[in-house]
Amino acid sequence: MKRTSFAAIFAIVLLPFVMHAASAQAVPAYDLRDITVGMPVGQLPDAGYVNLTCAGDPDRKLEAWSGWRDCPADAQGARAVRFEFDPETSQDGTKVAGHPVLLTALVDDSGAVTGLTIETDPKARLYIRKKAFLLGNQVKSRYGAEGWDCKEQQPTAGEQPVGGVFLREVCSKTVPGRMLTVERELFRKPDQDAKSFVDQTRVRITRQAN
Repeated sequence: MKRTSFAAIFAIVLLPFVMHAASAQAVPAYDLRDITVGMPVGQLPDAGYVNLTCAGDPDRKLEAWSGWRDCPADAQGARAVRFEFDPETSQDGTKVAGHPVLLTALVDDSGAVTGLTIETDPKARLYIRKKAFLLGNQVKSRYGAEGWDCKEQQPTAGEQPVGGVFLREVCSKTVPGRMLTVERELFRKPDQDAKSFVDQTRVRITRQAN
């Protein structure tokens, strides 16, 4: 069987972003499972989520979402809580649209979820990690393909495409109540061998005043 090239992978039909189906032109009711940016953190169920820790202090574990105040605040007063999906209710693990991910929720002093960060897991298996850049397209599809402001950067000295594709892109879009940012990277650094490369997507969903 021929190995699928990155260029071919780039063109595959994309799957829905999460199980809550929504029109590509409508703002989804949920941003991630039960979580909607702007909701009170107290409304989040503890069932379905495990391994809650402070992103800024990973050794500080939380028993439930109600412990968010135990995490250190950043310069804007937000507290970052890293979390995973419970394997009892998510047999595939902590994945979004088939991609293993690292998840972080931001909570402000009023107890509102002001942001979500979704990052592809750099420790995922190679055959999965090499598709990490596709998550960005899936996010764009979920919030509507139109209206994205995208900026692409050119390779710096020594950086090379992977499978004929070089990608360093930042896209942003505003929808009612949310500011969306999608960063994607796919390239090989000068000191990386054939099996090593940068391939990642980082998604930020933050609260935006209407």
